Amino acid sequence: QVQLVESGGGLVEAGGSLTLSCVASGVDFVNYNMGWFRQAPGLEREFVAGIQWHSQRYYGNFVNDRFTIDRDNAKNTVTLQMNNLKVEDSAVFLCVPKERSRGGGFRTADEYDYWGHGTQVTVSS
Repeated sequence: QVQLVESGGGLVEAGGSLTLSCVASGVDFVNYNMGWFRQAPGLEREFVAGIQWHSQRYYGNFVNDRFTIDRDNAKNTVTLQMNNLKVEDSAVFLCVPKERSRGGGFRTADEYDYWGHGTQVTVSS
């Protein structure tokens, strides 16, 4: 059974930083690509960042070098370091796994089968 547990969200002022973590279980982590999406109220899930099994990284167009995704295979953990946060970054952030053998894309939510409950990030002005 796949389980994803996100943590690290909270309330921060604009310009501040947060580091999100996601621990994955029930997957062969080293053979999975991992990603982060976010969802604000009334909006669709939006790709934030992805890190492939061999650590190649991808980011959403809005990131503009503010975020860094990383993975620790020994701990089955993917992290998202977020700097210079903006009010419009407020959302629930969710991590997702995708087995590397599946191929295909990674920037749309329908590419993923498993989702955690997410962690809330709120950025105040």
